[in-house]
Order: sequence, then structure tokens, then C-alpha cells
Amino acid sequence: MSLVELIAQADERGLAASGLACLDRCLPLLGGDDEVLRPLWGTLAGAGGDDWSERLKQAREALDGAGPGEAAEDEDEAALLARRMLATAPAARDADEVRVWADACSVASLQIHRLLDPAEDSAPVDSRREGRTDGMSPLVAAELRRQVAVLELLAGHGPAGLRQALEVCTEGRRVLRAVVSRRARGRV
Repeated sequence: MSLVELIAQADERGLAASGLACLDRCLPLLGGDDEVLRPLWGTLAGAGGDDWSERLKQAREALDGAGPGEAAEDEDEAALLARRMLATAPAARDADEVRVWADACSVASLQIHRLLDPAEDSAPVDSRREGRTDGMSPLVAAELRRQVAVLELLAGHGPAGLRQALEVCTEGRRVLRAVVSRRARGRV
């Protein structure tokens, strides 16, 4: 099943986890602490999501002004996309709003990975999300797999899949941090 189909079928919790996972994997671009989004993940374990709005506000405050120092143009664009993911997160976990946000985060995260991948990948991001993966660059391919994995874990296991989804997310964050670090060393 393609990523587009998984997003279309996901419930509110799966959608929120999908968008949050994309944002979480891109934290190295925002200069935020690895744990800054953890309270938002915690709201997904409960049925209501009553604390989502407050935890989102806290994350935005913690990340306000945080960011890398001197960055290459691609990293500046990538950081802007990551900031947009955070800025557009819906204050309420309404399924329709979260679906739009999760979809936008998916596109932004794939675009970020494309910008930072030294390998060439000229196919549109939307075609990748629809399942056309021929000639996909390694970093984008890995991000696509992680996005699919998060949605499948939540669809298959509900709240019990959150821990595994967070592990997938943490691995992706480490990979992106290494890419950003390697690019920074290459400019010195």
C-alpha cells in the first residue's frame, strides 16, 4: 500500500503520530533537544488528546529561536520546511485538520531528505509517496520507509504501536543528525 493510501486510511491517532514523527525526525535542523517533542508523543497514548494543545504550545516555545548556526542554502531551506511543520501543527487533534497536517509533513519531510541527500533524485516527491520508487536516492528511500512503518505500526497495533513508532523516529533523527553533521564538516 502506498504512503498516500496509508494516510487516507489512518485514524486521528495515526495521523497525529505520522505528522509528529516527521517533525521529530527533522529536529536536528531546528537545533532542539531530542526530548522536546516527547510530551506530545505522550498525549497520543491517551484516548482524548486533551493535553495536545498545551504540549504543542510548550514545544513551539522551546524551539522558538532554536536553530543551527551557519548553514548551507539547502539546510536553510530544509530548516524552513521543518519550522513550517511545527508552525502548522493543529492546536486540536481534529481528524480533518490532523490529516491535512500529516500529509503536509510527509511531503515536507521527504523534501527535506531530498535536499540533504547528495545523491540525485529528480522524480517528484508525490510520485514517491504514491509508490513509484525507481531511482530513489537512499536518504529519501529510508525516510519513505520510516513514514510507512509509523502508519503501519499505528494501524496494526493502535496505542501499543506508539513505542515502536517512536523507535523508528529516533533512528531517523540519528540518521538526519549524522547527515547534517557530515555536511557541516565538509564546509569547514
